[in-house]
Amino acid sequence: MKNIIKLLITIIIFYYLFQYIDFNELKNVLAKSHGGTILIALLLQLASTYLAAYRWRAISELLVFKEKLSFYVNSYFKGAFFNQVLPSSIGGDAVRIIDLTRKGYEKKDAFYGVFVDRVVGLVGLLVLNLLASIIFFGTFEKDFSLLVIFISSSGIAGFALLFHLDKITFLSKYKGLDLFYRLARRLNTLYADRTLLYKHISISVGVHLLSVLVLFALADSININMNLQTFLIAVPPVFLLTIIPLSLAGWGIREGAMVGIFMLVGADETKILAMSILYGILLIIASFPGSYQWIKSKKAT
Repeated sequence: MKNIIKLLITIIIFYYLFQYIDFNELKNVLAKSHGGTILIALLLQLASTYLAAYRWRAISELLVFKEKLSFYVNSYFKGAFFNQVLPSSIGGDAVRIIDLTRKGYEKKDAFYGVFVDRVVGLVGLLVLNLLASIIFFGTFEKDFSLLVIFISSSGIAGFALLFHLDKITFLSKYKGLDLFYRLARRLNTLYADRTLLYKHISISVGVHLLSVLVLFALADSININMNLQTFLIAVPPVFLLTIIPLSLAGWGIREGAMVGIFMLVGADETKILAMSILYGILLIIASFPGSYQWIKSKKAT
């Protein structure tokens, strides 16, 4: 039922978009895209996934998980495959947790490692967006830029505050609030050396920078002539919105957000929609190595 609702939301959003965009023109834009540039975008996406897997391994090592990098890469690609191709009740994060528990690790520790990886990844996205919005202030209208700066800085401040919640001991006495208390304690234990935290956030910035470059390359493949700084500001908010699990694999939400944000700088709506669709297809193709790992793991059980 949950996936049916997501499918309906996806269809409704695309139906709304196609009311304002010429479908035949969209097909022509997609048909004229440059294959060589799309291949570069695919390689950048694969590199982004690989770097994200490396970050997960670095975090897991702090939890004394002793697996080779290849395990984390294979599991990350498998998780991406579940997210992009197999819309089910088992998401990519759940797949990664299951992979760790099959190695004999405690389910709670496996969940914690994946959760921290997700949070650090999100902080990296906020840092990238904040820096780009400040450095290239004026690329978008002032109100939009200030909104992006406010959201990014608030998210980063909230993450920083989380490290201090273990000092508020009364939180541990209330159900629900005790989760934040315990999380703060574990984070402070995990990142007793703050340089490790900054290192992992820096890796996350690199992961998302590669993803932005993917879209920049796809834009070039369909002759969207916009500078990189525009993408550095516009793309992260789209990624933030697609985190909300309202549609299938972010389809529809991503396209609507892309069109809406890039319209603020006068971009062609049809080309932006084409770029977003190409990106969605590219994510599916880039997740195919995970299908092999999934089939391989099924045969092993």
